[in-house]
Amino acid sequence: MKRININAYQVALVFKNGEYKKMLTAGKYWLWANEQVRIYDKPVSFIAPIELNILLQDKALVEQLIIVAVMDNEIALQYENGLLTKVLNPGRYAYWKGIVNYDFVIADISKIAIDEAISKATLQNRLLVNYVRTYNVDSYEKALLFVDGKYVQVLQPGVYYWWKNNTVITVAKADTRTQQMEINGQEILTKDKATLRLTAQAQYQVTDIEKAALENKEYERQLYVAFQLSIREYVGAYTLDELLANKDAIAPYILEATKAKAAVLGMEVYAFGIRDVILPGDIREIMNQVLVAEKKAQANSITRREETASTRSLLNTAKLMEENSMLWKLKEMEYVEKIAEKINNITVNGNGQLIDQLKQIFVKQ
Repeated sequence: MKRININAYQVALVFKNGEYKKMLTAGKYWLWANEQVRIYDKPVSFIAPIELNILLQDKALVEQLIIVAVMDNEIALQYENGLLTKVLNPGRYAYWKGIVNYDFVIADISKIAIDEAISKATLQNRLLVNYVRTYNVDSYEKALLFVDGKYVQVLQPGVYYWWKNNTVITVAKADTRTQQMEINGQEILTKDKATLRLTAQAQYQVTDIEKAALENKEYERQLYVAFQLSIREYVGAYTLDELLANKDAIAPYILEATKAKAAVLGMEVYAFGIRDVILPGDIREIMNQVLVAEKKAQANSITRREETASTRSLLNTAKLMEENSMLWKLKEMEYVEKIAEKINNITVNGNGQLIDQLKQIFVKQ
C-alpha cells in the first residue's frame, strides 16, 4: 500500500487499471499499489483525464464541479471574479467550485441581435473582436439597416453591435446636414436661339431617408437633374434681353419649381441662386457694341440738353440787358476783362473817355 497526502484546495481522482474509482478531498489516504492518483488544484480549471460523461456519474464529483455546456451556435463568456477572462467555443467545460467565483453568459450567435445582458464595454473587449461587428452612425447621420438584403429599420445616431456570423448586414448611411450642390456649365438656348451658360448653386437637406434611399436610386443625382430641367424650362421661355433684364427672377422660380420634386425624393430645398451668366464671345462683343452705342446716345442727349439750356440762358440774359442799361454796362466790363486776360498791352489814342473808346472798338454801333 502507499500513502497519499491531499492538501487543502486540492482534489484527487483515483483510478485502478485505468478505471475511475472515486474522488478524494483534502486529507491523508492509504491506497493499493495498483491504484493511481491524479491531483488537481481547485483554483485551476478542471481538465478531465478521461471522458467527462464517465466522471460525471460520480455524484460526489458532480457536487464539486461547475459544468458549462456550449452548443454549436453559441459562445460562453467566462468571468472570473467579475472580469472577462475567456470566450468559450462550443463544447463542455468543467470548473472547480469554491475558490474562484465563476460566472458565465451564454450567447446565441446564430442571430444578429445581442439580447444577452452584456455591457458595451465588454462588447468592445479584445476577446470579442472576432465575434462582434460594430457600426457607428454619427450625430448628423441616419442609416438604413438591411439584413440579407431585406430592409429592417432606420438607425438613429449611435453605436450598434451585432453578432458576427454568416448573416449579411448592410448599413446605408445618409448625411442629414444642409448640403450645397454646384450646378456648373449649363449651356442653354433662349427663346431667340441665343446660347448662354449658367452657373448656379443650391442648398438642400435629406429629410426622409426611407423615401430617399428605398424609393429612389441616386437621389442626389435626380435632384441635380431636376434643377437642370427647371433651369432649361425657364430660360427657354424668354429671349436673351428678357432674361438679362429679369435675371433676379430666375432663382425664385427655380426654387419653387424644384421643391415639389425634391419632396418626392425625400429631400427639402432651402435656397437656390444664379452665380454667373456667361455669354459666348460673339454675343458678348455684340452686347458691348450695343452698350457703347447706348452710352454714346446718352452722351449726345446730355450734350444737346446742355446746349439748349445754355442757349436759353443767353436768350434770357439778352432780354434782361435790353431792358436794363446797367446790365449792358456790366457786360461791357466783362468783355474788357476777358480781353485783358488774353492781351498784355492795349494802346488807346484819343481824348474821349476810356469806356467810350473801348465801346467804339468792340461794340457795334
